[in-house]
Amino acid sequence: MTDLIIPAGGGRKLVTPAQEVTFKATQAQGSSISIFEVVVPPGFDVGAHVHSHSQEFFYVLEGELDLLCFEPTERTTDTWHHWKSAEGDRVIRAAEGGCMFVPPGTPHAFRNATDKPVKMLFQSYPSPDHEDYFEEIAEIWSRGTTVDPEAVEEMRKRYDVSQITPLRYEPPVPAIPGQDMNAKRSG
Repeated sequence: MTDLIIPAGGGRKLVTPAQEVTFKATQAQGSSISIFEVVVPPGFDVGAHVHSHSQEFFYVLEGELDLLCFEPTERTTDTWHHWKSAEGDRVIRAAEGGCMFVPPGTPHAFRNATDKPVKMLFQSYPSPDHEDYFEEIAEIWSRGTTVDPEAVEEMRKRYDVSQITPLRYEPPVPAIPGQDMNAKRSG
């Protein structure tokens, strides 16, 4: 079988605590667009960011993602979840079949605010920018249990990613039998 036909579940996988990325089409195969299948765990928020020359496309295969793709009236640096555009655009919750195209220069973000993993198809142009990005972020994650924010920031600059709000990964805390879910969390 050639590497141009990939069976269901096939492709090279990179797995980190925050994402599972399966490479589907790459520059090595002759593609000018990188195509990935990504599993986004509950609690993952990529943070709002912008690319000066890259284009991206996201398609929800399973589950629901919060999506943002517009210039807000105000770019706050803490969170993008409540941003609004001058035209009234707001963050949307996209279900299976929902998609987002991101032209260069457009702030965008996604997050899994549900309690189930989400599977999406992700395309990025030009290839191999995001292929290399995923390789390097996996390397950073593999160095230990915490991620060095300065290393991530330096890496993002090299791959045309200008971060506006922080990347966050806050997995839901599993319920403990008998625990009062209305009790305040300490910490």
